[in-house]
Amino acid sequence: MALYGPSQPLRKEGNRAEALGALRRLINCRIWPVQTGQSPNEQGTVCKIARRRLEEFMNIEHLAMRLIEGDRRALAQAITLVESGRADHRVQAIELMERVQSAGREALRLGLSGTPGVGKSTFIESFGMMLVHEGLKVAVLAVDPSSARTGGSILGDKTRMELLTREKNAFIRPSPSQTELGGVARRTREATLLCEAAGYDVVLIETVGVGQSETVVAQMSDLFLLLLAPAGGDELQGVKRGIMEMADLILVNKADGDLEAAAQRTRADYAGALHLLRKRPQDPQGFPKATTVSALQDKGLVEAWADIKQLVAWRKEHGYLAKTRMEQAQYWFAQDIRNGLLRQLETEPLKTAIAEYAKRVEQGEITASRAAAQVLAALKATTGQI
Repeated sequence: MALYGPSQPLRKEGNRAEALGALRRLINCRIWPVQTGQSPNEQGTVCKIARRRLEEFMNIEHLAMRLIEGDRRALAQAITLVESGRADHRVQAIELMERVQSAGREALRLGLSGTPGVGKSTFIESFGMMLVHEGLKVAVLAVDPSSARTGGSILGDKTRMELLTREKNAFIRPSPSQTELGGVARRTREATLLCEAAGYDVVLIETVGVGQSETVVAQMSDLFLLLLAPAGGDELQGVKRGIMEMADLILVNKADGDLEAAAQRTRADYAGALHLLRKRPQDPQGFPKATTVSALQDKGLVEAWADIKQLVAWRKEHGYLAKTRMEQAQYWFAQDIRNGLLRQLETEPLKTAIAEYAKRVEQGEITASRAAAQVLAALKATTGQI
């Protein structure tokens, strides 16, 4: 693929200083059983820590190597690791991300959102099959709805994409959204980077639904596609302005049979709305645009792909693609800090203190701002100066 692809040479360099340090300590344990000032028990503890640290490094190093070589099972294991909520897994996931970054690969990242029932899964399968037949490797990160009560997930996208699932150059990974604001699993961006390192040319990120709370997908994709169904003019008002302003390409699906005329009218309505709503520096002449497709009959997919390539090529040539990715990196850096601080608040003794303050606020014993200040003071005392 001319825009992105796995043809770039791999860069093998990597910082192994930490592992070498662990190996050195382990060797010292074998040669000099007791160091000056250390009891045998203390020395044994040091040896165990060094051995465990070295084993962890070798496991992560091996996983990264297999992933970069395109091992699908390694990719699945890596995504499971970055999605884990365990603190020790998070440490390993960070190390893994650092190692796979050396692959130096980039994929085209396409975010896709749409109202329920619009045919996102059908579109992804038809569109993905077309790309595979063009010789591209396609990864699909499909984020399924999660139960607000249990956190469960339907995880049915793989069964709805039977043809694409059987393709050796396609990888489909459903992940529960875990009810997070933004509708995308917490580590979907890292999963995208892992797919890139594994040599996938196009990564499709499907979100739970459409709305202002779901548009975080735009912060992890190069282009944001909005899939809509044929609708009457009044229903145009139901699409929020915020998501319209972020969409790079609107695809009106189900443009076939009795709905084809309605799809054309809907396309014209949205094209007019886009023209009135915005004109951004990163949009060349003719973009953003609305077009019709039929995922069921494979109509309009080639034209949509041509539009995508044209827009990406223009933004890459004019520097907007690189600028967007740098801004996204800053966004996720800030998000990781926020998430880390929120996790701190969920640990003891802060968790109990927050519950007690919440009860006092509820009973009117203390103002909300004073309670929040006390919690932040407790956080600072627990973790040190921030």
